[in-house]
Amino acid sequence: MTELPDPTTADANGLVHVGGDLDPATIIAAYRKGLFPWRGGAAIPWYSPDPRGVVRAGAVHLSRRTRKHARSAGWTVAFDRDFPGAMQRAATTPRAHETDTWITADVIAAYVELHRRGIGHAVEVYAGDEPIGGLYGLTFGRFFHGESMYVRTADASKLALWSLSEALAARGFALIDCQVLTRHLASLGAEAWPRPRYLAALAANAGAPSLHQSWADWAPPSLTPAAPE
Repeated sequence: MTELPDPTTADANGLVHVGGDLDPATIIAAYRKGLFPWRGGAAIPWYSPDPRGVVRAGAVHLSRRTRKHARSAGWTVAFDRDFPGAMQRAATTPRAHETDTWITADVIAAYVELHRRGIGHAVEVYAGDEPIGGLYGLTFGRFFHGESMYVRTADASKLALWSLSEALAARGFALIDCQVLTRHLASLGAEAWPRPRYLAALAANAGAPSLHQSWADWAPPSLTPAAPE
């Protein structure tokens, strides 16, 4: 296990430390401190961005048009159906302005072990038997720490995030940590929190009980009735 520095030592880009290992104990300690591994070279970079992108559970906005699209296409949503596959798809699905991925074989192996322990979870959208969008992340207390999303069909990742948000809210979760706020996430309801506010919320969450168990039996939330724009 690697001892990582305090997140308040981050540089202007949010980088706190480079190096260490992907032992599950290191990853767990990192998230509980407000750190996460992200882009970099062979040495592992650990980040704590300021501001932090977050969205409150139950507050993801899904437009009427997207709901109609999902219903007419017959899409289905599944929790923890194929966690390793979700990571592989997040690693290999092309993204605009990106030519490589930080989701290496070592990262996948580490997070699959966390999934085995009931800490890692995936939400995916399917067209028939074909996964067309989704996300994965880790849970501690009443926080879901989103790691990566992928989309192969327009609107699919939006439905995955909304389904996660609704399912978490129904079970008393408080927050989805989106790590870095993007324009896309902001359009879905994400907010920018200063690092001190995020770390204070994280500390308050530390004593909350964790649902470290499989989510495979979770039913997806209903897409009807459609919410107003």
